[in-house]
Amino acid sequence: MINAFARPRGAPPAEVLVDIEADRVQFGGRSVALSSCHWDVPVKGAVYGTLLNFRQELDALGDKVNQPPYGGMPSAPVMYLKTPNTFIGHGAPIPLSADVTQVLVGAALGVVIGRAASRVSEQEAMQYVSGYTLVNDITVPHDSLFRQPLHAKNRDGFCPIGPWIVPAGALPNVASSRIQALINGEVVQEFSLDDLVRPLPQLIADLSQFFTLQPGDVLFTGLSPGAPLAGAGDIVGVAIQGLGKLENPLVREQDIVGGRS
Repeated sequence: MINAFARPRGAPPAEVLVDIEADRVQFGGRSVALSSCHWDVPVKGAVYGTLLNFRQELDALGDKVNQPPYGGMPSAPVMYLKTPNTFIGHGAPIPLSADVTQVLVGAALGVVIGRAASRVSEQEAMQYVSGYTLVNDITVPHDSLFRQPLHAKNRDGFCPIGPWIVPAGALPNVASSRIQALINGEVVQEFSLDDLVRPLPQLIADLSQFFTLQPGDVLFTGLSPGAPLAGAGDIVGVAIQGLGKLENPLVREQDIVGGRS
């Protein structure tokens, strides 16, 4: 059992007790199954994604990285934003418009910033982390790497986050976390943060040199190559040991009643 911070839908933000193995949550004096709950996004800040931060990504590029428009290996973190319209909680439907047949399931660890981090050192960077959550960076397949198209990554509902935030102290070995992508409850991809080009302390330190990470911001460390594809009717998810799982159905936009459109 672990203590976590969550926002049960229709209730105020609360500390909850999570039994990850049993998929049950205790709050408000009752114990309920995770699948029976609806959750709001547990964070309120900006959400930053990182590209080309897995060694396999760079290896897969081969000599392409030295050709236009790239012109060499990245000398700084390659970042992008997931905009607020993309944020949805655990269990909420992800709408797919008529022009989208499949999307990439982007399983990621979400690192929650606890206090303003400006020009911090790599040695002190982890002191600015308050906790961890799960992020699914849903993306329409595309070929661009350094210039991320908004139409591929920032559609409504394309960034499920949650269900909760687990305090940093509950995951002391986060640098070796194994991340799983799920489709319909089955593990279809698994990778480790051991393979990062810029490990988490270095990534936080590097970013903080040119902008201030604010409390409540979320940073995810990158997506492993070979992200699986899924389509309407599938339930996509992310699982990390010690954090639990985040799952959302992919639904045709016109089939969502009272939801996003």
